Amino acid sequence: GCWAHARRKFDEAVKSLPSSDQKMPTAARVGLQYCNDLFKIERGLKDKTAEQRHELRQKQSRSVLDAFLAWLEKQSAEVTPKSALGKAITYCLNQWSKLIVFTEDGNLELDNNRSERSIKPFVIGRKNFLFANTPKGAMASAITYSLVETAKENGLEPVSYLQHVFEQLPNLDSGEPDALNTLLPWSEELPEHIRSRRKTK
Repeated sequence: GCWAHARRKFDEAVKSLPSSDQKMPTAARVGLQYCNDLFKIERGLKDKTAEQRHELRQKQSRSVLDAFLAWLEKQSAEVTPKSALGKAITYCLNQWSKLIVFTEDGNLELDNNRSERSIKPFVIGRKNFLFANTPKGAMASAITYSLVETAKENGLEPVSYLQHVFEQLPNLDSGEPDALNTLLPWSEELPEHIRSRRKTK
């Protein structure tokens, strides 16, 4: 449920109008404004804790969502489904249960932009994987990319992190259930030298 995708569809609906109508208070622009209002609220919550974000979303975002849903349902009966606006409205209504999930947990984001940026290297390199044509090969690729991108998200230098993991894994006490936790990308027990010099978000 990505609000960047939802917003983009209303933006496209606005741009499909004659240039003289694009700044008018059309239905497409009203839909775009609802999306913009949600993003504006999120910008104000950027530095809040997950708990604060959850609480403030209930107070601020919920009312926008309720009004937007009522507007979508009213508009869906009045617009042509195959028009740019109709497609934007249909998309939101079909995705609604997923679009509102961000209100349930302050750790969730309004859009999928960060995760999509994380998979971009994989998408760009996919032609290199034409010969990894088995389920095991696909699983190995997925695990490797997940480890690398999670390391980056936690402020680690991926090559140094993987080297550390491969060096330490054979020495772990298999009888200790929490032993593997010390090697996870967010572990406080990881050595300082594998941490990236770049600032984390």
